[in-house]
Amino acid sequence: MRKGGGTLRKKRKTKNMAEYVKVAVDAMGGDNAPGEIVKGAVEAVQAEKKIKVFLVGKQDQVEAELAKYDYPRDQVEVVNATEVIAMAEPPVAAIKGKKDSSIVKGLYLVREGKCDAFVSAGSTGAVLVGGQVIVGRAKGVERPPLAPLIPTEKGASLLVDCGANVDAKPSNLVQFARMGSIYMEHVVGIKNPRVGIVNNGAEEEKGNALVKATFPLLKACPDINFIGSVEARDIPSGAADVIVCEAFVGNVILKLYEGVGGTLIKMVKAGMMTSTRSKIGALLVKPALKETLKAFDLEQYGGAPLLGLKGLVVKTHGSSKAVEIRNTILQCLTFREQDINGKIREAISGSAG
Repeated sequence: MRKGGGTLRKKRKTKNMAEYVKVAVDAMGGDNAPGEIVKGAVEAVQAEKKIKVFLVGKQDQVEAELAKYDYPRDQVEVVNATEVIAMAEPPVAAIKGKKDSSIVKGLYLVREGKCDAFVSAGSTGAVLVGGQVIVGRAKGVERPPLAPLIPTEKGASLLVDCGANVDAKPSNLVQFARMGSIYMEHVVGIKNPRVGIVNNGAEEEKGNALVKATFPLLKACPDINFIGSVEARDIPSGAADVIVCEAFVGNVILKLYEGVGGTLIKMVKAGMMTSTRSKIGALLVKPALKETLKAFDLEQYGGAPLLGLKGLVVKTHGSSKAVEIRNTILQCLTFREQDINGKIREAISGSAG
């Protein structure tokens, strides 16, 4: 009788485990690891009961950080990894040589189906290489792009690609547009998202060889709501929902966005402290200003997914604090529930046919 009851309890436990969206998190990656990473993971499971986090890293360090918090124990598991891939290490050699690193072990959890997603603030190169080599590309996907959400006047736009494919081909950019459209529609909730290609002018004849070759291809796609060229100055106003470019251009846009945003905030704060009058004014406008500036804070949007893989891999900023880690983990839930990978596979195979 007891034996039968034990079996029943075991089955129930397995069923509950299957209901979780399981996210492997690189606890050792980034400038603020493991402290901010663990804190963000704890905040994520406190906010969402459907998520289970697997913290991959040096067990003693991770558990020491976890001991600082109260959290649902069944939603957090530590996976020991004795090695760490440093930011400056050559990515290919690091992935091949450090099999017990937090990045490699985390990616294998996704490959083996033990986790639905992997999140890392660590080495971008290692995550990109490992994502393609270990998790693998979905059938038909030529090159998986990194696609972060960036704040705009109208909400947010998807910048695709921002760092994975510097020497892209026209067919790659068409796939970026298709995958980005799926993400914006099903994760962000924008129906029939507007797709624009980054260019140095609004006219169709403008641009370099890559843009000129890609433009007519995008124009001819019935499943892409292509609106034409988008100049960089029009991106912050929300000129397009999906902003297509190769990785060199995308990375310049992203870094300039971050730099200008950070500098403006510092200058505004400094200007408000110049006199007694400005300080009084600052107190009056502080609530409204804080809310406005929050809308342009990249941390609230989480990390950049590497679209077009067999599993979900998300790269966050190397300087990520707990809030970005938390939001990135929660982002994985929507990605999984909406079956974004399945929709991308369907769209790519459909276009190939």
